[in-house]
Amino acid sequence: MGADQRAAGGDDPRLLAGRYELGPVIGAGSSAEVHRARDLRLGTEVAVKRFRPRASAHDLLQQRREMEALAHLHHPGLVGLHDGGTEDGRAFVVTDLVEGPTLAERISAGPPLAPGAVRRLGAQLAEALAHVHAAGIVHRDVKPANVLLGGWHAGGAGGVGGHWDGGRPRLADFGISRTLDATTGTAIGCVVGTAAYLAPEQVCGERIGPAVDVYALGLVLLEALTGRREFPGLAVESATARLHRSPVVPDGLPGGLGTVLTAMTRDHPLRRPSAAVVARALAADPASAAAHLWPDAEAPKPHRRSGRHRLHRAARSRATYRAASVALTGALAMFTAAADRRPH
Repeated sequence: MGADQRAAGGDDPRLLAGRYELGPVIGAGSSAEVHRARDLRLGTEVAVKRFRPRASAHDLLQQRREMEALAHLHHPGLVGLHDGGTEDGRAFVVTDLVEGPTLAERISAGPPLAPGAVRRLGAQLAEALAHVHAAGIVHRDVKPANVLLGGWHAGGAGGVGGHWDGGRPRLADFGISRTLDATTGTAIGCVVGTAAYLAPEQVCGERIGPAVDVYALGLVLLEALTGRREFPGLAVESATARLHRSPVVPDGLPGGLGTVLTAMTRDHPLRRPSAAVVARALAADPASAAAHLWPDAEAPKPHRRSGRHRLHRAARSRATYRAASVALTGALAMFTAAADRRPH
């Protein structure tokens, strides 16, 4: 490749795969960077995710999983796949370009989103997740950094100080997604995800399903509403905290929003509604939102725990905490994109 095809001041090729003209880096993570680019063949703007040089086998597996997942998914709430491959020893994935910041950047810039905006955001993301789950895929890494805000109007540096007009958000980064068949076959004790948004069953290294995405989305919406992470701290501290307490949902939220968030973040996966049910509940008339949570079955009923049950749960919690701490400490290298992506 000639010098005229090299980016000024660097070794990265400016023209990728003879087709994609690379622009500036718009996001970066531990294993990859995302460029704004132009598809010279179609004349459209795209996003190119390039894994770092000398990508590990784990990075290449992420790329393959992301491409396999996106190839089977077509929904306006997801980032669409255009192309992918390897060039000069670097794997790459080409996807839709979504203008605007991530939800993580929006939360950091503040102020917290209003309850009505959280309802709209949640309904659209839950609808996208329902499509993902219907295709037999579990995302496993739903977090604010993986939510791209479409319909963003710039008002400050990088557009972060602008406002969201309620346009459709899009879920990105399927690098650690798994099919349901593969997920149920995952060895017990394997912990994968981002610590602050893991469901309790992920923390314990148990077999997982679509309910982990519902739990993570509940934490994401709660963070958008309050402006703070529900389980902050280092990886082990953050992940194991939810074994001792449930998320704190603010009192007095309008339109049954609190009821929906509480249901989404129940400790046991079988007691959480599906993503499709969450989407219907959040999109419904706020006056009847709670009624949509369990349309085909009775809602899980709270039960009074006996003293023996509380003691048993406390003992189990201590044992689980020790086991999960050991598992998490040994699995920190498996957390992908544990830090939120932020533009350079």
